[in-house]
Amino acid sequence: MGPGYYSLAKRTNIPRMKKDYYIMGWHPVIEALESGKEFQKIFLLQGGKGERHAELFALTKEREIPVQHVPQQKLDRISRKNHQGVIAIVSPIEFADLDNLVASTYEAGQTPRMIALDGVTDVRNFGAIVRSAECLGFHAVIIPATGMAPINEDAIKSSSGALLRLPICRVNDLSKSLKSIQSQGLHLVGMTEKAMTELTEVQVSTPLCVVMGNEETGLSESSLRICDTLVRIPMSGKVASLNVSVSAAIGMYALTATND
Repeated sequence: MGPGYYSLAKRTNIPRMKKDYYIMGWHPVIEALESGKEFQKIFLLQGGKGERHAELFALTKEREIPVQHVPQQKLDRISRKNHQGVIAIVSPIEFADLDNLVASTYEAGQTPRMIALDGVTDVRNFGAIVRSAECLGFHAVIIPATGMAPINEDAIKSSSGALLRLPICRVNDLSKSLKSIQSQGLHLVGMTEKAMTELTEVQVSTPLCVVMGNEETGLSESSLRICDTLVRIPMSGKVASLNVSVSAAIGMYALTATND
């Protein structure tokens, strides 16, 4: 890969993360949603109903922003100010539209390479995977709107700033999105210990999406069914398992190194 392969951590021009902050109250949150502001998540008081709830849900569904219903105590722990039962966490990054990104990559004459994370919950694993994806020339990371590690300061640091450079596509329905990019020509390769085929036995020269699963349970059943190819990393040690971020880096490199 040459002397610059590990240079990302040494760069001095890593972008600064936008400061985390909250927006509280119905009018400010809805106004921010309508203006296009990016949110990681919106906390909503349990049991709420009415026009404001319907309006907020319509906006969050359109923007693929996760909403979590929580008790009063949870909201009060976040802020003692007059939150009116709704608190939105502002995202430090802007999310990319997956379909537009695939199309623009093809239009630029490039072969799309992506990695999808099916429930990676540790922020350091998440950041390390994004860092590897950026170093290896991948075009985007696909994440589900729920069940994922948050994009926070620890994740940014673990990625050495790659989270602020590489497009992150957040989707409401990962299975549906994987099927969508599959229909656009991307070959889905799932990394799983359950696979019969070893990573060293396959070559993928087509547009590619590597699919990684949860740290504990691996790929979900839906992802296992959708993937075109399932592979495992051959191992001979006594531990017989690898950290998900290490597995992702090995998989991304092995599946693309011979096709450049």
